[in-house]
Amino acid sequence: MSVQRIDDSWQARAACRGPQSAIFYPPSSVERKEDKDAREERAKAICATCSVRKPCLEYALEIKEQHGVWGGLNELERKSMLTRRPRF
Repeated sequence: MSVQRIDDSWQARAACRGPQSAIFYPPSSVERKEDKDAREERAKAICATCSVRKPCLEYALEIKEQHGVWGGLNELERKSMLTRRPRF
């Protein structure tokens, strides 16, 4: 039995790499809703400029990532997308 590796080579080209990467994930302390909304808005603005946004989102959906902004979507948006996705 072989294990199929998920392609994550796109990560080296992601716009979120670097010191600003912290805004893509919630802090370890409690975060107020308006602070969360502002943080996610900043993260999504970076995603909007990213050349690998699509593979990033596909990766997050494939691994069912439960935290952070990936491919321009937060956890709830990705979860909603997965529930609407046709199953084959």
